[in-house]
Amino acid sequence: MGKINKGILGGFSGKVGNVIGASWKGIDYMRVKAAKVNNPRTEGQLDQRSKFSKVLHFLIPMKDFLKTGFKQYAIKMTEFNSALSYNIKNAVTGTYPNQTVDYANALVSRGDLTGVLNGSASSTALGTVTFSWDDNSGTGSAKATDNAMLLVFNPDKEEALYITDGPSRDSTTADLTIPDDYAGDTVHAYLAFISDEDKDVSDSKYMGSIAVSS
Repeated sequence: MGKINKGILGGFSGKVGNVIGASWKGIDYMRVKAAKVNNPRTEGQLDQRSKFSKVLHFLIPMKDFLKTGFKQYAIKMTEFNSALSYNIKNAVTGTYPNQTVDYANALVSRGDLTGVLNGSASSTALGTVTFSWDDNSGTGSAKATDNAMLLVFNPDKEEALYITDGPSRDSTTADLTIPDDYAGDTVHAYLAFISDEDKDVSDSKYMGSIAVSS
């Protein structure tokens, strides 16, 4: 039974039918009681849970990188949750139960800074992934002093290796050191830029899947 707190025009607490009255920080409010879900495992729900799980396994190893990569989109949410939301919507392919992360459409950095031009990555020496790109300083918001952000994700080991303060944009190349036990593994590489004031970042660019040199 609901109880009127301040006369007939005041708020009430408790339950009347399917309406619940309560107060939060001195503000009276009402909400409708949620309907009981008879089948909490519908195809749509299973599909969404599967997407969530796939993307979660992809992003957790790079959580600290995302604090920089998604800081411009951390609006009323954490950087990680912003990345999670974006990639669930844009970086999963297939339908339940055959879903996978679409690495080519995934973003590990998102922002307005002018991004990568003609980027590539390769592994020709044990323990190293080499990134290269064209210097597009002066195009849009790109500056020669922007720093490269490098990331490699190893799906078999569920690990990510990265740096957010790599060489400048006009250097056009950078090496990322990886463990020797990555030899023979296939990894996925991403490249982005961050301004030298650490204020702006670019969208990441997928550099492709790479067979690590052994």
